[in-house]
Amino acid sequence: MIKIAVSMGPQPGLPLTLMQQCGVEHAVGGISLQPIVGASDDEQPWSRASLERAVAAYDQNGFKLSVIESRPPMEKIKLAQPGRDEEIEVVCALLRNMGAVGIPVWCSMWMPILGVMRTSRAIPSRGGARVSGFDHEQIRLEPLTEHGIVGEQQQWENLQYFLERTVPVAEEANVKMAMHPDDPPLSPIRGVARIMSSVENYQRLVDLVPSPSNGIALCQGNFALMTDDLPTVIRQFGKQDRINFVHLRDVRGTPEKFEEAFHDDGQTDLVECMRAYRDVGYDGVCRPDHYPKMGDDDFDDENQLARLFALGYIKGLREAVYAE
Repeated sequence: MIKIAVSMGPQPGLPLTLMQQCGVEHAVGGISLQPIVGASDDEQPWSRASLERAVAAYDQNGFKLSVIESRPPMEKIKLAQPGRDEEIEVVCALLRNMGAVGIPVWCSMWMPILGVMRTSRAIPSRGGARVSGFDHEQIRLEPLTEHGIVGEQQQWENLQYFLERTVPVAEEANVKMAMHPDDPPLSPIRGVARIMSSVENYQRLVDLVPSPSNGIALCQGNFALMTDDLPTVIRQFGKQDRINFVHLRDVRGTPEKFEEAFHDDGQTDLVECMRAYRDVGYDGVCRPDHYPKMGDDDFDDENQLARLFALGYIKGLREAVYAE
């Protein structure tokens, strides 16, 4: 059965208590993997000792640290700049140490220079809730980045170089890599190719270095903008055993213009998606994310309400589908 996780730190407090009360048992750790200047190898955040402390902190509060979703610096890898081999060695060290302490999944990402993009984070939604969104027309005339044209073929060559050196390490460590989509899944933007932006390119990704450790993070918000038949795509990659992590969320729109949506108010049939995960035997974790901001201007923790709504919806959806 698909498992439900939330992204949170291990520190005691109301957010963690609420997740305990909701019956959540898995955590996605947003652990900072930025290098610590002057620290020894054993003191860096990707070291075995650091990851052991993180696992113990979550375990103490009843959660299994099932995914690391942060990344060490990788820009030199993506752009084939001097120093990329040193960045790759840090990734390899992270994978080895994750395996040693029993963290099974690392969510990677391949968006050089621009990263996740939004043009608004206050779009009115149902009942006055606010959501984020993207409108390419608002940035279409912005100039090239300082890197000029970054071509698609160059990106594929850089990605292959990276995977050929990291996937064997992940296999040996028994860790699964899960590539997150471009967000938005639109290419190019300001002259920068974004190659994780189509279902076809995801198939090319898993075929570059065939391995269960070379898989995907199926972020439904992004994949729903790549296809109008997401359940079929889930079955396509699920039958290949290449879905290693899931973001369960929804949107409305197209890659050029979209906005986030409540789980029960988007353009995707989430019931059929859940059936697809069930049918392919996916037993990894999913997590809700990109929550609407609920409440009103006087409420201090708008996202906390939305996370509770999302968890309840997903738990009910899962129980109904798996009971069929």
